Amino acid sequence: MSPTFRSLANPNYRRYAYGSLVSNVGTWLQRVAQDWLILLLTGNSGTAIGIITGLQFLPFLLLSPLAGLAADRIPKRRLLQMTNVGMSLPAIVLGVLAVTGTVEIWHVYVLALILGIAAAFDAPARQSFVSEIVDHDDLTNAVGLNSASFNLARILGPAIAGLAIAALGSGVDAAGWVILANGISYAAPILTLHRLDGRALHTPKLVKREPGQIRAGVAYVRGRPDLMLILGIVFFTGTFGLNFQMTSALMATQVFHKGPTGYGLLGTFMAVGSLAGALIAARREQVRHRIVVGAALMFGVVEMAAGVMPTYTLFALLCPLLGISALTMITSANTFMQLKTDPGMRGRVMALYMMIFIGGTPLGSPLVGWVGEAFGARWTLLFGGAMTVMGVVVSSLLYLRGRRVLTPVERPGNLVPRVWDNQAVARARK
Repeated sequence: MSPTFRSLANPNYRRYAYGSLVSNVGTWLQRVAQDWLILLLTGNSGTAIGIITGLQFLPFLLLSPLAGLAADRIPKRRLLQMTNVGMSLPAIVLGVLAVTGTVEIWHVYVLALILGIAAAFDAPARQSFVSEIVDHDDLTNAVGLNSASFNLARILGPAIAGLAIAALGSGVDAAGWVILANGISYAAPILTLHRLDGRALHTPKLVKREPGQIRAGVAYVRGRPDLMLILGIVFFTGTFGLNFQMTSALMATQVFHKGPTGYGLLGTFMAVGSLAGALIAARREQVRHRIVVGAALMFGVVEMAAGVMPTYTLFALLCPLLGISALTMITSANTFMQLKTDPGMRGRVMALYMMIFIGGTPLGSPLVGWVGEAFGARWTLLFGGAMTVMGVVVSSLLYLRGRRVLTPVERPGNLVPRVWDNQAVARARK
């Protein structure tokens, strides 16, 4: 088997990957159909779409610490089955309401919030469960293939949704049938999780119920300058740089005067680059923090270069490079956080990672949008790229400063390169 797909030789991972791909396609089906439904219900209100996005992301900001602790306390396989049911039900309810013609906009708001809560608990468990399915040496490959699956679904899902909505008449009921398809798609990961061979899983010892465990997770991360470096880079990149949907829409319409087709092609080019970046990451044998730093710097520079492109064609040609560099950074950061974290802390650490990575989007998007309104569409890219580069530089300088003044600490079965606060690590061990 090709080194790019070597994790698929693992029967458990192969089943898990199949279920994830079906669910990922369903997720993109709903994203398109839900936006279309909102536009039909509100008369093309962009504000309503923004509210829905905020309601789905808000739980990541508020609930991620609890979700991470749940991932360390509850067997992740069981927790993921529960979260997939939790994400399926609001999709099915919304689909039924739309198909029967009884849906109202407040239904969409409430169900989006419920889905966001389930997704907030799903994310850290899903991210950290991969390390229980594959061997340590295959984790980089498995994370890369997961990203490739998501981006393949990102290419297929919107296209299928658009064709299906058009074929069904483009009305509220058409969007409802597509949303129902997403609700049903969650059966795939639920069934494949049930079919996994539990004897082949690398299940860590579950964390006991004790006070202060969330604080212990935060103290653990604060005592690890290598993890803090990754989180710093992810925060600046995710908050200011990764606003493709907004920036590409502004560039396509305001700068290059293109319609929906021209805007859609930019998303396709970006997704193709992202898929290529994920497959390249899957071939990598190991990941170091230098890869995360280099990919983030490359992304920031390419984003600024895209902001000054004089023609639509040149801008479109840079979109795959943006996708490759972004996915290399994201995949490498995700893998690094999992490989360098104690199994008993992995759920809480990945929850902090997801909270910073995803939770920063609602904070940065309004600021980037204001920059576009005040100074023009090109400045959304110039500002986002510059903030990304600045964040990488600052995070790297803090990391190097921490390494100079602190000493190595060795733990049983794991070598921690350096710590900022030995007392914090001691507290995290308890």
